[in-house]
Amino acid sequence: MSASDRLTQILTVSSGLIAERGFWGLTLRDVALACGITEGGVLHHVGSKDQLLVAVLEYRDAQDLAQLADLLGVEPEVFDSGTDADIPLRALCDALVQRNSRQPEIVRLYSVLNAESLEPSHPAHDYFVTRERWALDLFATAAGPDVDDPVELAREVLAAMDGIQLRWLRDQEGVDLPTAWRQLADRLLGS
Repeated sequence: MSASDRLTQILTVSSGLIAERGFWGLTLRDVALACGITEGGVLHHVGSKDQLLVAVLEYRDAQDLAQLADLLGVEPEVFDSGTDADIPLRALCDALVQRNSRQPEIVRLYSVLNAESLEPSHPAHDYFVTRERWALDLFATAAGPDVDDPVELAREVLAAMDGIQLRWLRDQEGVDLPTAWRQLADRLLGS
């Protein structure tokens, strides 16, 4: 297996294990066994358990932004360039929910890690602080110039999305995420 393919395997396996157990429940031994290599082999590719976590998050972000850009018909660079992509907030959120509804294990991964990283000593604490600022900026920009307080609206929408996704993760049979989001978004943002 090439080094690139092996790293992708390690990151994919680690994503699933972290989603199941959280970061604190992850061992490098478990990752190594699932990949058919030694712990030293895992460390060769990622450096340390903390670096593995950051690599998993960066890998998932790249995958998710590419999918989101495809759904919206824009280039992925729009999300990190700081430029206004002229994507309305409702369209952005609808695409996020559509993408997330197809990958509950990834939504679970981020939900678990986001909660764990509330502890400042967690290796992903700074990552999630930065990620939330980025999301709030993106949402506030997408809210448009006609909104009285785009940052507050961005906070409310982000909180609503997080909340409805948690309900869905807990009861995927009883909660249809896209439908539940549309109903909530109609009340929050208008149809």
